[in-house]
Amino acid sequence: MFAALATGTAHAQVSVMLPANPGGGWDGTGRQAMQAMIDAGIYTGGVNFTNTGGAGGTIGLAEFQNAQTGKADALAIFGAITVGAIDMNKSPIVLADFRPIARLTTEYDVIAVKADSPYQTLADFVAALKADPGAVAVGGGSAGGVDQIALALLAQAGGVDVHALNYIPQASGAETVTGIINGTLAAGFSGVSEFTQFAEQGRIRILGITAAERQASVDVPTFKEAGFDVEIGNWRGVLGSPDMPEDNYQTWVENFKKLNDSDQWHKVLETQGWAQNYLGGAEFGTFIADETTRIGTVLKDAGLVE
Repeated sequence: MFAALATGTAHAQVSVMLPANPGGGWDGTGRQAMQAMIDAGIYTGGVNFTNTGGAGGTIGLAEFQNAQTGKADALAIFGAITVGAIDMNKSPIVLADFRPIARLTTEYDVIAVKADSPYQTLADFVAALKADPGAVAVGGGSAGGVDQIALALLAQAGGVDVHALNYIPQASGAETVTGIINGTLAAGFSGVSEFTQFAEQGRIRILGITAAERQASVDVPTFKEAGFDVEIGNWRGVLGSPDMPEDNYQTWVENFKKLNDSDQWHKVLETQGWAQNYLGGAEFGTFIADETTRIGTVLKDAGLVE
């Protein structure tokens, strides 16, 4: 897809850190965003991608910081998982050291149970949690990730002892579904795209979604509608290098704003099933700071970090 970009030597070249292995969500976000930006004529230079995975993006971001601080055209993809991973891995990374360019997408979490589960509503599930948290095994993604944080927030909203939760990390959304269906998990959390097909097949039942408003992709109540003040999503966005020159920073903020409005990006969002959730520049920086505080508090309350 990007073979032609290497020939753009007469133009500027941007370096893009993808702090994950090829083929994942961050990798796809970075590559698809830059291709759409080029297709839309917003950026006409070359692109150099680097994949460095591990530890929720903190290894790649540390490499990016060491190599690209002060560079004019250096970007990194990251997301909600990174915020918790910094605390979980005791990483020295400080997100406020980077330049906040744009939040691009968000995939919201859903909670699902087996099709014949006694939990008909989210309130039923929370009542069971409250009665005996340890007896209700809940699966989801990696420890400290968005799925576990969503469960912890739900427990807090429902008056459940967060420290007593029985959360079991799974290798993938498919593994979580298997656990729900075979009964080893009472419920599971994952991104809406991971669970929708299984719900349509009648194998699982989705009880709620962590979005602020109902989503077209799945017709279920939000957690807030169900009476639990929880909103969280697996958002993905773009950072600029620490100490990026101001002119370049403003240019990239504007580039991604134009990308967000472009038909080319809208086609990518539709094809990939990503929810558009743009936030740019300083506003994105404020959001990152708020998320850092919020997620850090949840992880401490859950006993996952000191």
